[in-house]
Parts: sequence; C-alpha cells; structure tokens
Amino acid sequence: MTLKQLSSLTVFELAGRLGKDEEGVFRVEYDDDMEGVEVFEALAEELSTEDLLVEEGTASLKGLIPYNGVLNLEGIHRPLLAIQLTKLKDGIAIGCAFNHVILDGTSTWHFMSSWAEICSGSDTISIPPFLERTKARNTRVKLDLSPPADPHASSNGDFDPKVAPSNGDANPDPQLRERVFKFSESAVDKIKSTVNANPPSDGSNSKPFSTFQSLSAHIWRHVTRARELKPEDYTVYTVFADCRKRVDPPMPESYFGNLIQAIFTVTAAGLLLANPPEFGASTVQRAIEAHDSAAIERRNSEWEHAPKIFQYKDAGVNCVAVGSSPRFKVYEVDFGFGKPEGVRSGGNNRFDGMVYLYQGKSGGRSIDVEISLEAGAMERIVTTSSYGIVIKTSKRAWKLEFAILIKGIECGF
Repeated sequence: MTLKQLSSLTVFELAGRLGKDEEGVFRVEYDDDMEGVEVFEALAEELSTEDLLVEEGTASLKGLIPYNGVLNLEGIHRPLLAIQLTKLKDGIAIGCAFNHVILDGTSTWHFMSSWAEICSGSDTISIPPFLERTKARNTRVKLDLSPPADPHASSNGDFDPKVAPSNGDANPDPQLRERVFKFSESAVDKIKSTVNANPPSDGSNSKPFSTFQSLSAHIWRHVTRARELKPEDYTVYTVFADCRKRVDPPMPESYFGNLIQAIFTVTAAGLLLANPPEFGASTVQRAIEAHDSAAIERRNSEWEHAPKIFQYKDAGVNCVAVGSSPRFKVYEVDFGFGKPEGVRSGGNNRFDGMVYLYQGKSGGRSIDVEISLEAGAMERIVTTSSYGIVIKTSKRAWKLEFAILIKGIECGF
C-alpha cells in the first residue's frame, strides 16, 4: 500500500485517542507520540471458516476480535480502532473494534468499504467522509465518566425500579445465549405481506408497513412470548435509528460520526400478544415517524441539561433493542481477495434482548437476525417453528465490534 493510499484513510481520524480540553469537554486528540490504530496478528490454523459458521463453532469468534469487554470510556488511553487479523485454516478473519463514541454503523461500514477500496488497488476513496459535525449540532458538554456502582442503578446513579428486572427475582446478570436466525427472501416477503394484509381498523395507519416494521413486530412478539411475561408486564421496543436525514438541516450520508438516537415504544405484553401482528408494527411505525428533528432536539437538550452515561438497561424494561441494518452492504466489502463468507457481531454490546440485523449472505431481501436472550427464553423461541429458519448458533460495555470471515486466500504472517 502506497503512502498516497494510506493518506486516503487518515481522513477518517481513527488514529487518535479521546481526550479533554481545558474545560473538561471530550475531544479526539492526535500527536506524534500516539501509536495510532492498534493492529494484532494471530494464528488459529485449527479453525476453518466453516467452523466459525456452524452451531458449535461461533463461540470462537470472541478470540478473533480485540478488546472484548472494553468500554468506550477507555478510549482515553486506548485506540479508537483496534484490528486483529487471524490466519485460519482456509482463510482469514478480520476482527475490528471501534469506539462507538466516534462512529455509528453507517460510518463504520463507510470506513470498511473505503479501506477495502484502497486494498483493491484504488489510489483514493470514492466517498470522502463529511467531518463537519458541528453542522449537525454545535454544543459543548462536560461529562463525568464515573459509572454507578449499583447494577440496578439508572445511568445518573439513582436507583430506579423501572430499570430493574421485572420478572420476580430474575438474575440481574442472566446467562445469555446468542443465536443467528436466517430469514430467506421469501420468508421476509411472507412476514411483510401478512402484516400488511389487515391494516389497523382505527385509521391510525395510512402507509404500508416497511420490511423493517414488519420484521420488528414479528421479532418483538416472538421474544415477548418466549419470555413468558405476565399480561400486565411492560415490554419496550428500542430502535437505534440513523438521524442523518432527520436532523435539521439534514446531513449527508457520508457524515462521519455517531448520529444515531434511540427511539422507544412501549406496550403491555398482553396487548402485544392478544392483538394481530399489525398492532406491533403500527406501534413501531408511529414511534419512528414521530422521531423528527423537533424530537431529536428535545432529546439532545434534555441530555445536555443533565448529561449521563448510557447503560444497557437504558434500552428499556423487557426490551427488544435493534441495531445495525440489512441496508449495510456488508457482503460487498471486498479487500481484493473475495467477498466475505460471513459477518458477525462481537461479544460487546450484548445484553438480554439485543438484536442485530444484517444483510443476508444469499442476497436479495434476505436478512440475518442475531439475537441475545436469557437462556430459557432462547430455548423456547428456538422451539417455535414459525419464528424463522435457524441455521447458525453461537454461545458467545458499549463498543462496536464485528468479524469478517474470508475464505480461500493465502496468508503470509
């Protein structure tokens, strides 16, 4: 890789550290003494790409991704990006860990696509990042990094029963199981057509439900049923939404940073399950459509008035929280030696109810759904044949991480 090619990637500003200015406001800092991005080389020649994509093998993914268990706040003394290149029996695993403070999913895959573009021989990247973040919001907030000692505390340190486990004496740190469900294009189309066949009769919906809204209702209902909640128990559906086109003025798709915001909607478990799936889809749709520039402004103003560190439990009680997007063209990230065999999330950002949506390997409208659930709920959801087609399983602090598996290349390290 030439110096000119390398300089094309430095514009993403991922080689620094988090720091504070004289007023205690966080910023990204660079100097010549910093080591930049941390890159690890590793060998796992006893593993093949197939081993990592079958039922028993995906637990090994944890060892292929750096900085497991590292929190964003550690970016003060750790790199904003760490990469691990692991030689497998028949290919390579590229494990990446990004500090989520710096970027969101859209920016992550913008960087990955640009990196692959350079590795494939281009001298420059086709879509430079838009770095004028103050165009979206120009604000300065001092943030205390002291996490609460009580695991049931809210993110400002006060005990809040609404964020404590709601099912009796449930373990606050339940044993989680993760599973990958693959929905074929035909399965996705069937779910969407079913939800749209009977729109709500109250006239609250005049637009067809999108694929995301339809699949959201499907997931939310099945997870809620598998959790065996009481009819009066609340359940929250949380969407980590891209706000580039929601802010005023709108930001370009190439905006490089973290411009997502959580959108919450809540209902009683009994209502969600007693009503047809279009009820859940309509609930999600209304919440998403209501989250306009004014709602974003209110949320930002509230946070700036009382800044706090968000924790998993802030996603909501009995939550299903959805991140990533099947719109990210993860299987088109080609470093010059073939498209990925698989793309999977790492061990961080995992809690009961966390869901990641990925473009399906088979293409088209297929979607891979990664879900983390308490072990008993996962066992029950797996036995529900109408949920989806299960093809892969894994037993695996807020940091964005994933692994890309590439088959059939020679590795020299």
